[in-house]
Amino acid sequence: MILVSSYNMRKAIGSDRRRRPERTIDVLNEIGADVIALQEADRRFGARLSAIPLHMLDEHTDYKPVPFDTRSGSLGWHGNAMLVKKNVEIVESELVHLPSLEPRGAVLADLKVDGVELRVVGMHLDLSGLWRRRQAHAILAHLAARDGEIGTVLMGDLNEWSAHGGCLRDFAHHHRFADCGRSFHARRPIAQLDRIMVGDGLDIVESGAHVSSTARKASDHLPIWARIKPA
Repeated sequence: MILVSSYNMRKAIGSDRRRRPERTIDVLNEIGADVIALQEADRRFGARLSAIPLHMLDEHTDYKPVPFDTRSGSLGWHGNAMLVKKNVEIVESELVHLPSLEPRGAVLADLKVDGVELRVVGMHLDLSGLWRRRQAHAILAHLAARDGEIGTVLMGDLNEWSAHGGCLRDFAHHHRFADCGRSFHARRPIAQLDRIMVGDGLDIVESGAHVSSTARKASDHLPIWARIKPA
């Protein structure tokens, strides 16, 4: 059984408008997933450094960042990052360029988790429905062009308020959604903006949103999670 998670960490800024990376680290440790896709993981301005100092991640968690060819000191790309447990093998990683009006992108990693091969995509899609659909098509086309039949997990903040339409319909042609429930706003969740999807070869065993007192304060999104296994 493999535990995956997605978390829009809001640059480690909590509901009290204070940047407290130690609080974000507490949430990551509470989840305890094998693979975590992060959104808004880097600061927005200046050198766009990781919102969690990298030494804190190494010293206070069992996670390591998946390396991407990005600027020094950043955790990810356009805020998208991926963490894996230190015993997970990182086979390959790459950036996925997305059509957009504002800076958007996705990250992809091929992993081996307890001997199981996974292809994981982390994403944070546009606020515009038109651009979300274009970005979904770009991600699906990128996956279709890659070699190898590997179980695929797609995770992230899709910014899709519709229950079934928009980009959800596009992803649903080839992927199944985990029923993670509502994750936004963290204090009183009313929307299911964060999603986890799996392709052929993987089954979803259970899923949900991670609710704790720390998670309600650490970001405006709750983390979501899913336990998956080879079909």
